[in-house]
Amino acid sequence: MSKTTVKDVSTDSEPEHTAEEPRTVGSSRAFAVLLVITGAAGLLAAWVITIDKFKILEGKLAGKTFTPSCSINPIVSCGSVMESKQAAAFGFPNPMLGLVAYGIVICVGISLLTRVKFPRWYWLTFNFGTLFGVGFCTWLQFQSLYRINALCLWCSLAWVATITMFWYVTSFNMRNDFLKVPRPVKNFLGEFTWVLPVTHVGIIAMLILTRWGTQLWA
Repeated sequence: MSKTTVKDVSTDSEPEHTAEEPRTVGSSRAFAVLLVITGAAGLLAAWVITIDKFKILEGKLAGKTFTPSCSINPIVSCGSVMESKQAAAFGFPNPMLGLVAYGIVICVGISLLTRVKFPRWYWLTFNFGTLFGVGFCTWLQFQSLYRINALCLWCSLAWVATITMFWYVTSFNMRNDFLKVPRPVKNFLGEFTWVLPVTHVGIIAMLILTRWGTQLWA
């Protein structure tokens, strides 16, 4: 049967470990590349939003108004999102957090490409980081749709990148027994991990269409 998902479980034979030695696991090249691509997409989005945020602030100081290129209409308006209080949830611009977080993801992906292997605690910590990221994105999605009433396209790119990396890292940990799940779940993830991020992103897309409909391109 042909594989329909990223083969992210290492196929290298594992050396025997003593009771004192923790098990370490690497990944396939495909999984490593996926982390680099999603990390780069998120980093690009965070970088553009950060630059535009600075330009907005510079414009205010100069008594001018800067409109980001992704502000297309009243609904698809990056500027409205950037100037909201939710855009600085921790007291500083959210994309500054993204610059660090997505940079870490890229570093992990590059490390895996060099065939580095990490212990269980590392993979679980990485998984927790992606869980925090997808949780924060979910909060931002709610705020964008139902409080700010505007959609930022660069933010949407970061959402998709974060959702994708979260589900694939979680699947990796489950199939390597770092997160215990029943055998049928592992078998499903071995073939159909891609279904999870596609479904997740699809639900968000349906919520966006339900919220604004034709106003998105009016």
